[in-house]
Amino acid sequence: MIEIQNVSKSYVKDKKTIDNLNMQIKDGEIFGFLGPNGAGKTTTIKMITGILKIDEGDILIDGKSIKTDAVEAKMSFGFVPDSPDMFLKLKGIEYLNFIADIYKVPIQERKDKIEALSKEFGIYENLNEQIQSYSHGMRQKILIIGVLLHDPKNWILDEPLTGLDPKSAYDLKEMMKSHSKKGNTVFFSTHVLEVAEKLCDRIGIVNQGKLIFVGTYEEMKDKFKENNSLEEMFLEMTEK
Repeated sequence: MIEIQNVSKSYVKDKKTIDNLNMQIKDGEIFGFLGPNGAGKTTTIKMITGILKIDEGDILIDGKSIKTDAVEAKMSFGFVPDSPDMFLKLKGIEYLNFIADIYKVPIQERKDKIEALSKEFGIYENLNEQIQSYSHGMRQKILIIGVLLHDPKNWILDEPLTGLDPKSAYDLKEMMKSHSKKGNTVFFSTHVLEVAEKLCDRIGIVNQGKLIFVGTYEEMKDKFKENNSLEEMFLEMTEK
């Protein structure tokens, strides 16, 4: 479970990028985080993961504060950032072993997972190549595999489908469904409204740093009886 409690963040004095955000992402659900460019999605995710300091409020990961108990909080989630361009000098297998070492994944367990996941994502034959030689989609895949190695209870994914080929995108969506069905949490941001509409149990929409809607797709349709698609309702809320 991820709890965001009265969180605010400012980059410029007297101007809040995130303004008193409150959300609870429950166990056993896929939660989609939507908003136009510059709305505050990535800033929020960076605060959840401890990359950015929280100015006001707190964020709890399975009851552990990312402010005061950061190491314990970070052990319970896996994070895929919006840009996969990191650790480029490492080979794919070196990166995966580095991540497995951080999370203390046993040797045989990591070997089995690396082989199975890299074959599923179609990059098994590329593991001994440097990440800088990978395409954008392959870099995205290696980060996703790294997240899955220690089987974290909470997945935090920032635009995880960007750059993936159709099969890999399908596989990841099926993994997200399976993960949530086991009582775990999936929190992801996306610009692809059709994916959010079909995949998410609930969605939150942020605009200009404020949460303007949180709930199910059906609850949103009840609010906007004249519209049918998530796209139409999203545009009506964010353009206002």
